[in-house]
Amino acid sequence: MPLHWSDLPEPLMTRLRAGCVIPAHPLALTESRRLDVRRQRALTRYYLDAGAGGLAVGVHTTQFAIREAGLYEPVLRAAAEAAETRPLIKIAGVCGKTEQARREAIIARDLGYHAGLLSLAAMTEASEDELVAHCRTLADEIPLVGFYLQRAVGGRNLSASFWRRFAEIDNVIAIKMAPFDRYRTIDVVRGVAEARAEDRVSLYTGNDDHILLDLLTPYRVTRNGDKVTLRIVGGLLGQWSVWTKAAVELLERAHKAAHEGIVPADLLTLDAQLTDANGALFDVHNGFSGCIAGCHEVLRRQGLLENIVLLDPNEGLGPGQTAELDRVIHAYPDLNDNAFVAANLERWLS
Repeated sequence: MPLHWSDLPEPLMTRLRAGCVIPAHPLALTESRRLDVRRQRALTRYYLDAGAGGLAVGVHTTQFAIREAGLYEPVLRAAAEAAETRPLIKIAGVCGKTEQARREAIIARDLGYHAGLLSLAAMTEASEDELVAHCRTLADEIPLVGFYLQRAVGGRNLSASFWRRFAEIDNVIAIKMAPFDRYRTIDVVRGVAEARAEDRVSLYTGNDDHILLDLLTPYRVTRNGDKVTLRIVGGLLGQWSVWTKAAVELLERAHKAAHEGIVPADLLTLDAQLTDANGALFDVHNGFSGCIAGCHEVLRRQGLLENIVLLDPNEGLGPGQTAELDRVIHAYPDLNDNAFVAANLERWLS
């Protein structure tokens, strides 16, 4: 049966709209590139205990190639089963042309996922009208979270007009903004405001290079002569697939500062430090080629993953990335949650 956002439990919608930490879930593989179910579930348990309000599975950080490897449904199922004990927002990555994306939306819905994070990377040649029609077809199956994926990892440019038309779709509940571009992030905010959808569509940062400032900034948009203020309330991030307990604490501090209207200087300092750390995690010096491997390496060092094996044998850490990870881990100890992981790792793996 089609799923509309009004069918979702009210506590989940309240949590989504208030803003929460939603890690982009990595993929645990054995050395032979088979799904490591034990460690896959351990990762989910880690995110739950760290205080995440949701999970995003089958997304870029999970590796889009899970589809060709026949792992899309098994990976979604493993996360859903591990998360059964906690009420949290389950978001499944949905991508491909319309027929494929619709199949994925139905699989996710039938596994108990509450929304689909819609990548439009496969629609590079589609017109705006075709993109909107594609989105409407999928919204007939499951609530949608829009996804502005940066061009460096396969995204396409999308106009403020597109985001207005997307936000006008009744079954859209959120947008993850990850263009890594200030101008294009503002295009999304404008689009939602122009659609008068700010009470229904929650804004989430996916800009791993600008997390805290996204969360601290009140975006003021002029609409028919009136000033409308929108805020980015949470994050759906590859960055938050690691050091998640610390991320939850950072989000709480950002929410407190936004509520009080006072931004402490040390939060601005933390924003720069987090951006520097993300540069190492996402391998910016090598054009983001090690962006998934970097997250895996941190999880491997913590013991959550056994290796950093990816589905593509040609992917891995970039030149100099290991040294960069060493540097930022040493420089910013307050950004990690190593002690929390060490205290709970055995239980998560059991």
